[in-house]
Amino acid sequence: MKPEVVKLDIVEEYIALVQFANPPVNAHSQQLLADVAVLTGEGKCFCAGADIKERAGAERGPGDHWQNSRRAREAYHSIMECQKPVIAAINGPALGGGLALAASCDILVASENACLGLPEINVGLLGGGRHAQRLFGHSRQRRMMLTGLRVFGPELYRLGIVEACTAPDELMGAALGIAREIAGKSPIATKLAKHALNQIEEMTLRDGYRFEQTMTGELGQTEDSKEAIQAFVEKREPVFKGR
Repeated sequence: MKPEVVKLDIVEEYIALVQFANPPVNAHSQQLLADVAVLTGEGKCFCAGADIKERAGAERGPGDHWQNSRRAREAYHSIMECQKPVIAAINGPALGGGLALAASCDILVASENACLGLPEINVGLLGGGRHAQRLFGHSRQRRMMLTGLRVFGPELYRLGIVEACTAPDELMGAALGIAREIAGKSPIATKLAKHALNQIEEMTLRDGYRFEQTMTGELGQTEDSKEAIQAFVEKREPVFKGR
Protein backbone atom coordinates (compact mmCIF):
# COMPACT_ATOMS: atom_id res chain seq x y z
CA MET A 1 0.00 0.00 0.00
CA LYS A 2 1.33 3.45 -0.94
CA PRO A 3 1.88 5.84 1.98
CA GLU A 4 -0.55 8.69 2.53
CA VAL A 5 0.87 11.81 0.90
CA VAL A 6 -1.97 14.22 1.69
CA LYS A 7 -3.24 14.54 5.26
CA LEU A 8 -6.59 16.06 6.17
CA ASP A 9 -7.49 17.26 9.66
CA ILE A 10 -10.60 19.10 10.77
CA VAL A 11 -9.14 21.86 12.92
CA GLU A 12 -12.49 23.15 14.11
CA GLU A 13 -16.00 23.59 12.83
CA TYR A 14 -15.95 24.78 9.19
CA ILE A 15 -12.12 24.80 8.90
CA ALA A 16 -9.94 22.01 7.49
CA LEU A 17 -6.14 21.72 7.48
CA VAL A 18 -4.67 19.98 4.43
CA GLN A 19 -0.98 18.99 4.58
CA PHE A 20 1.33 17.71 1.88
CA ALA A 21 3.19 14.77 3.43
CA ASN A 22 5.70 13.45 0.89
CA PRO A 23 9.06 13.81 2.70
CA PRO A 24 11.67 15.08 2.58
CA VAL A 25 10.59 18.04 0.43
CA ASN A 26 6.92 17.30 -0.33
CA ALA A 27 7.65 16.93 -4.04
CA HIS A 28 4.49 16.34 -5.99
CA SER A 29 4.89 12.81 -7.24
CA GLN A 30 2.19 11.38 -9.47
CA GLN A 31 0.34 10.11 -6.38
CA LEU A 32 0.14 13.53 -4.70
CA LEU A 33 -1.51 15.05 -7.53
CA ALA A 34 -15.50 22.21 5.29
CA ASP A 35 -15.93 25.66 4.32
CA VAL A 36 -12.40 26.96 4.45
CA ALA A 37 -9.22 24.97 3.85
CA VAL A 38 -5.70 25.87 4.99
CA LEU A 39 -3.09 24.27 2.74
CA THR A 40 0.43 23.76 4.09
CA GLY A 41 3.39 21.38 4.00
CA GLU A 42 4.56 18.91 6.61
CA GLY A 43 8.11 19.51 7.84
CA LYS A 44 10.35 22.25 6.44
CA CYS A 45 8.99 22.50 2.89
CA PHE A 46 5.68 23.61 1.43
CA CYS A 47 6.17 21.78 -1.87
CA ALA A 48 9.38 21.52 -3.89
CA GLY A 49 7.59 20.91 -7.18
CA ALA A 50 8.24 18.03 -9.56
CA ASP A 51 9.84 14.91 -8.14
CA ILE A 52 13.12 14.99 -10.10
CA LYS A 53 14.35 11.68 -8.66
CA GLU A 54 11.12 10.03 -9.76
CA ARG A 55 11.57 11.46 -13.26
CA ALA A 56 15.25 10.45 -13.48
CA GLY A 57 14.56 6.79 -12.82
CA ALA A 58 11.42 6.42 -14.91
CA GLU A 59 10.94 4.97 -18.35
CA ARG A 60 8.54 7.14 -20.33
CA GLY A 61 5.86 5.45 -22.37
CA PRO A 62 3.76 6.87 -25.20
CA GLY A 63 1.54 9.67 -23.89
CA ASP A 64 3.11 9.75 -20.41
CA HIS A 65 4.21 13.38 -20.73
CA TRP A 66 0.73 14.56 -21.70
CA GLN A 67 -0.97 12.48 -19.02
CA ASN A 68 1.35 13.73 -16.28
CA SER A 69 0.99 17.31 -17.50
CA ARG A 70 -2.78 17.05 -17.38
CA ARG A 71 -2.71 15.66 -13.84
CA ALA A 72 -0.58 18.55 -12.61
CA ARG A 73 -2.69 21.11 -14.46
CA GLU A 74 -5.96 19.76 -13.09
CA ALA A 75 -4.53 19.61 -9.54
CA TYR A 76 -3.87 23.35 -9.65
CA HIS A 77 -7.22 24.16 -11.23
CA SER A 78 -9.04 22.03 -8.66
CA ILE A 79 -7.81 24.46 -5.99
CA MET A 80 -8.83 27.53 -7.98
CA GLU A 81 -12.21 26.09 -8.92
CA CYS A 82 -12.99 24.68 -5.47
CA GLN A 83 -16.09 26.41 -4.13
CA LYS A 84 -14.44 26.86 -0.74
CA PRO A 85 -11.73 29.47 -0.04
CA VAL A 86 -8.24 27.96 0.22
CA ILE A 87 -5.49 29.65 2.23
CA ALA A 88 -1.85 28.78 1.52
CA ALA A 89 0.27 28.72 4.68
CA ILE A 90 3.68 28.64 3.00
CA ASN A 91 6.00 27.18 5.62
CA GLY A 92 9.08 26.69 3.43
CA PRO A 93 10.18 26.51 -0.20
CA ALA A 94 7.34 26.46 -2.75
CA LEU A 95 9.15 25.78 -5.99
CA GLY A 96 7.99 25.13 -9.55
CA GLY A 97 4.79 23.14 -9.18
CA GLY A 98 4.79 24.16 -5.52
CA LEU A 99 4.62 27.79 -6.60
CA ALA A 100 1.72 26.90 -8.91
CA LEU A 101 -0.09 25.25 -6.00
CA ALA A 102 0.41 28.33 -3.81
CA ALA A 103 -0.61 30.71 -6.61
CA SER A 104 -3.81 28.73 -7.11
CA CYS A 105 -4.92 29.47 -3.53
CA ASP A 106 -7.13 32.43 -2.65
CA ILE A 107 -5.01 33.95 0.12
CA LEU A 108 -1.31 33.49 0.84
CA VAL A 109 0.60 33.85 4.11
CA ALA A 110 4.26 32.93 4.54
CA SER A 111 6.82 32.27 7.22
CA GLU A 112 10.20 33.97 7.17
CA ASN A 113 11.63 30.65 5.93
CA ALA A 114 9.27 30.48 2.96
CA CYS A 115 10.27 31.22 -0.60
CA LEU A 116 8.73 31.07 -4.05
CA GLY A 117 10.83 30.09 -7.04
CA LEU A 118 10.92 28.61 -10.52
CA PRO A 119 14.06 26.40 -10.56
CA GLU A 120 12.98 24.35 -13.59
CA ILE A 121 15.57 25.98 -15.85
CA ASN A 122 18.30 24.41 -13.68
CA VAL A 123 16.99 20.85 -14.12
CA GLY A 124 16.05 20.81 -17.79
CA LEU A 125 12.38 21.66 -17.35
CA LEU A 126 9.98 24.57 -17.88
CA GLY A 127 6.66 25.51 -16.35
CA GLY A 128 5.01 27.60 -13.66
CA GLY A 129 5.62 30.92 -15.39
CA ARG A 130 1.94 31.60 -16.04
CA HIS A 131 1.07 30.92 -12.40
CA ALA A 132 3.92 33.18 -11.26
CA GLN A 133 2.55 35.88 -13.57
CA ARG A 134 -0.57 36.04 -11.37
CA LEU A 135 1.62 37.03 -8.42
CA PHE A 136 4.66 38.93 -9.73
CA GLY A 137 5.30 41.83 -12.05
CA HIS A 138 6.82 41.45 -15.52
CA SER A 139 10.53 41.83 -14.72
CA ARG A 140 10.57 39.81 -11.49
CA GLN A 141 8.56 36.93 -12.97
CA ARG A 142 10.90 36.69 -15.96
CA ARG A 143 14.01 36.93 -13.81
CA MET A 144 12.69 34.07 -11.66
CA MET A 145 11.98 31.88 -14.68
CA LEU A 146 15.23 32.67 -16.52
CA THR A 147 17.60 32.41 -13.54
CA GLY A 148 15.86 30.27 -10.91
CA LEU A 149 15.81 33.20 -8.44
CA ARG A 150 14.01 32.45 -5.17
CA VAL A 151 12.01 35.19 -3.44
CA PHE A 152 11.82 34.83 0.35
CA GLY A 153 9.07 35.61 2.85
CA PRO A 154 10.03 39.18 3.87
CA GLU A 155 10.39 40.22 0.21
CA LEU A 156 7.12 38.48 -0.69
CA TYR A 157 5.40 40.58 1.97
CA ARG A 158 7.11 43.79 0.80
CA LEU A 159 5.89 43.11 -2.73
CA GLY A 160 2.34 42.44 -1.53
CA ILE A 161 2.43 38.81 -2.71
CA VAL A 162 1.48 37.46 0.73
CA GLU A 163 -0.85 38.87 3.38
CA ALA A 164 1.61 38.33 6.21
CA CYS A 165 5.16 37.16 6.85
CA THR A 166 5.54 35.58 10.27
CA ALA A 167 8.00 33.72 12.46
CA PRO A 168 7.75 30.00 11.63
CA ASP A 169 5.90 29.14 14.84
CA GLU A 170 3.32 31.88 14.23
CA LEU A 171 2.42 30.92 10.65
CA MET A 172 -0.49 28.57 11.36
CA GLY A 173 -1.98 31.00 13.84
CA ALA A 174 -1.98 33.74 11.20
CA ALA A 175 -3.49 31.45 8.55
CA LEU A 176 -6.16 30.08 10.89
CA GLY A 177 -7.02 33.60 12.03
CA ILE A 178 -7.91 34.53 8.45
CA ALA A 179 -9.74 31.22 8.03
CA ARG A 180 -11.88 31.89 11.11
CA GLU A 181 -12.78 35.34 9.83
CA ILE A 182 -13.92 33.89 6.49
CA ALA A 183 -15.77 31.01 8.18
CA GLY A 184 -17.84 33.55 10.10
CA LYS A 185 -19.35 34.95 6.88
CA SER A 186 -22.35 33.64 4.99
CA PRO A 187 -21.30 30.44 3.18
CA ILE A 188 -23.48 31.41 0.23
CA ALA A 189 -21.88 34.87 -0.04
CA THR A 190 -18.41 33.32 0.25
CA LYS A 191 -19.14 30.78 -2.48
CA LEU A 192 -20.52 33.43 -4.87
CA ALA A 193 -17.67 35.84 -4.09
CA LYS A 194 -15.02 33.26 -4.99
CA HIS A 195 -16.94 32.26 -8.12
CA ALA A 196 -17.19 35.90 -9.17
CA LEU A 197 -13.48 36.52 -8.54
CA ASN A 198 -12.53 33.51 -10.65
CA GLN A 199 -14.76 34.57 -13.52
CA ILE A 200 -13.88 38.27 -13.66
CA GLU A 201 -10.11 37.70 -13.57
CA GLU A 202 -9.92 37.48 -17.37
CA MET A 203 -12.89 39.75 -18.19
CA THR A 204 -12.90 43.38 -19.22
CA LEU A 205 -13.86 45.96 -16.59
CA ARG A 206 -17.34 46.40 -18.11
CA ASP A 207 -18.07 42.68 -18.44
CA GLY A 208 -16.54 41.85 -15.06
CA TYR A 209 -18.55 44.40 -13.14
CA ARG A 210 -21.72 43.37 -14.93
CA PHE A 211 -21.04 39.78 -13.86
CA GLU A 212 -20.57 40.92 -10.25
CA GLN A 213 -23.86 42.80 -10.40
CA THR A 214 -25.56 39.61 -11.55
CA MET A 215 -24.05 37.71 -8.62
CA THR A 216 -25.19 40.49 -6.25
CA GLY A 217 -28.74 40.11 -7.54
CA GLU A 218 -28.56 36.34 -7.02
CA LEU A 219 -27.19 36.73 -3.50
CA GLY A 220 -29.87 39.26 -2.63
CA GLN A 221 -32.56 36.59 -3.04
CA THR A 222 -31.13 34.42 -0.24
CA GLU A 223 -32.12 34.29 3.42
CA ASP A 224 -28.50 34.96 4.41
CA SER A 225 -28.50 38.25 2.53
CA LYS A 226 -31.70 39.37 4.21
CA GLU A 227 -30.29 38.31 7.59
CA ALA A 228 -27.09 40.31 7.00
CA ILE A 229 -29.10 43.44 6.22
CA GLN A 230 -31.39 42.96 9.22
CA ALA A 231 -28.46 42.33 11.56
CA PHE A 232 -26.76 45.51 10.33
CA VAL A 233 -29.91 47.55 11.00
CA GLU A 234 -30.35 45.98 14.44
CA LYS A 235 -26.64 46.36 15.28
CA ARG A 236 -26.11 42.67 16.11
CA GLU A 237 -24.09 39.76 14.80
CA PRO A 238 -25.82 37.93 11.92
CA VAL A 239 -26.83 34.29 12.22
CA PHE A 240 -26.29 32.66 8.85
CA LYS A 241 -28.04 29.45 7.79
CA GLY A 242 -26.46 28.90 4.40
CA ARG A 243 -29.64 29.42 2.44
